[in-house]
Amino acid sequence: MRSFITRMMAVAALFVLMACSDSDALEVKAQTTDGTSKTLIVYYSFTGNVKGIAGELTEQLTADVVEVQPAEEGLDYAANNYAIGSSLIAAIRNNPNDAASYPEIKPTDVDVSQYDNIIVATPLWWSQMAAPMQTFLFENGAKMANKNVGLIVSSHSSGISSTVSDAKRLVPNATWAGDPLWINNSNRSQTATLISDWLSTQNFQTTEAMKMYITIGGKTQSVTLADTQAARELAERLQNAPVTVSLNSSGGFEIWGALGFSLTTSNSQITAQPGDVILYNGSNICLFYGSNSWSYTRLGKIDDLNESELRSFLKAGESNIPVTLSLTNTSGITAINTIHGDEPEGAYYNLAGQRVENPDHGIYIKNGKKIVR
Repeated sequence: MRSFITRMMAVAALFVLMACSDSDALEVKAQTTDGTSKTLIVYYSFTGNVKGIAGELTEQLTADVVEVQPAEEGLDYAANNYAIGSSLIAAIRNNPNDAASYPEIKPTDVDVSQYDNIIVATPLWWSQMAAPMQTFLFENGAKMANKNVGLIVSSHSSGISSTVSDAKRLVPNATWAGDPLWINNSNRSQTATLISDWLSTQNFQTTEAMKMYITIGGKTQSVTLADTQAARELAERLQNAPVTVSLNSSGGFEIWGALGFSLTTSNSQITAQPGDVILYNGSNICLFYGSNSWSYTRLGKIDDLNESELRSFLKAGESNIPVTLSLTNTSGITAINTIHGDEPEGAYYNLAGQRVENPDHGIYIKNGKKIVR
């Protein structure tokens, strides 16, 4: 773990240093996707906090990731009361239009013009955007014209207004997707929730999200699936047949129980909110009508129900609640009324109303009722 606090400094100098830096290294779990993503995450991180932010972003959306790295390795930007970092920022501030003012970075081998959405994640130095990230944006800002750009800034406690100004100067023709996200030491423990909430406010171009449906007591609600490996695995499994589980109320905020199979986890500390569909310990599904903080993997969110409606739909407080998960909304068909009177009793029909001679696994209509085979 790299940390700025590695030298014997005066207390005053240490305080100034912490106010301008991010800390606590975290590992990015996914560097790239299969290349089909239209979203790019660009980050620079000296101490590790922004690397952790980038890692959390990859848990919540599909994106390619590129790390900005200084060409000169091993520099301690924090040494001597942040002397090197301050000098680099001053050089840019004095002549922001001169390429020579920006420190050299390693080639990133990325064409930002190929992306619709670009998320820039950066720490600040002395209230300004960290110099290496400024170099990247100076070199690539023109290619980001008309792209949907989101900004995440990490600091100890310093405000981010000057960093936002740097971003808008370096990428003047971007379409800013929404307000920037500020993550600092007072809210860093809530990074996963902050990012989830922030993404929901950003006007990014997205493909249509995959839907799942939850049926309880004859009522069906749609779920927007999260862009996680676990959610994709669950959807793939439901393509074969719906899954029915028995869930129990717990803790006054959820119903939960065993799926009967395991999914790939990408756990992070999450404050689950009403409507969240969560994977717990790899093989348990939790449907929330309240809130709870724990290490979870996101599966999705129930659409369009408030907390009171969720409590009713999820039968909060009850036990042994049969819950069916499927990829088909079965609520639109309740019965098959035959035109001819010679249809045999017990015939199966699919959800389009067509008779099926040899029904396989799935949801069908039989004797006017929906059944799961």
